[in-house]
Amino acid sequence: MRHRGTLLKELDLTKEKFLDLVSRARALKRAKASGTEHQLLKGKNIALVFEKSSTRTRCAFEVAAHDQGAHVTYLDPTGSHMGREESVPDTAKVLGRMFDAIEFRGFAQDTVEELADHAGVPVWNGLTDSWHPTQMLADVLTMIEHHDGPVENISFAFVGDGHNNVARSLLVTGALLGMDVRVAAPLSLWPPAEVTEKANELATASGARVRVTTDPEEAVAGADFVYTDVWVSMGDPDEVWDSRVAELTPYRVTSGLMKATGNPDVKFLHCLPSIHDRSTTVGRRVYEKYGLDGAEVADEVFSSPASIVFDQAENRLHTIKAVIVAGLAT
Repeated sequence: MRHRGTLLKELDLTKEKFLDLVSRARALKRAKASGTEHQLLKGKNIALVFEKSSTRTRCAFEVAAHDQGAHVTYLDPTGSHMGREESVPDTAKVLGRMFDAIEFRGFAQDTVEELADHAGVPVWNGLTDSWHPTQMLADVLTMIEHHDGPVENISFAFVGDGHNNVARSLLVTGALLGMDVRVAAPLSLWPPAEVTEKANELATASGARVRVTTDPEEAVAGADFVYTDVWVSMGDPDEVWDSRVAELTPYRVTSGLMKATGNPDVKFLHCLPSIHDRSTTVGRRVYEKYGLDGAEVADEVFSSPASIVFDQAENRLHTIKAVIVAGLAT
């Protein structure tokens, strides 16, 4: 049986449990800021298993564990036998005997599901190609911090690659929480049909408003937040850029698209990292090959006062801390 502290996807949570984690994160954030945080995880050990590289996820788990008195062991793609000389179930059984919890960040959702089935301890999904639940908790916390009123009154639009893990998770999360959620993407990059169907099912129960469209201006009209993500995900070959630039250039978040919201207080969100200028290797290559200064978002938006992406990044720490405390201390 899976440990009750496990979190593998947003659908593992009810609306109440999701918002309870966000509330716990807000309390932990206040406690850290005021220097009154109490360590609830002394003597606990957490394994961090990473198939994909990371900045925010790794750092958030490590700092969150340290703040709470726990210890972590980081296993990079070459740091264990998992998937090569040893099966996922066997690895899960070994790690479950040594650690109090396991975080996994990688490719297949099946891998983290197998870990949870065999570890006997909480397993947390730090990202797979299908879902990104810890990101969603940070996103909702950030939106709540920058919006007056109940979560059900928040409207947000994701514009870009609607097929990727972040877009799928946003669609389901918004539907679960009763929000107004829109996704704008070319037809070839819409969320999978089963994800949209599940979102519509959740929306019927929660009162959420769910819309998937090919029209970015329709999607952002009246939105409180505009969200995007990279056009090419980790693990995709470089050749994918050719088709993505052709398909997604009309979905770039520019100052014009932000104005199309009709909301002077609209905020910009991005899960990071972002290709928003020519300061990175990828950014320079995109400019040289395609003539775009920034890919999914223009720097005029990313670096504007409307951008709250670094609030969002910081909130990865507080929401991940809430997940590990909820999983291990209660």
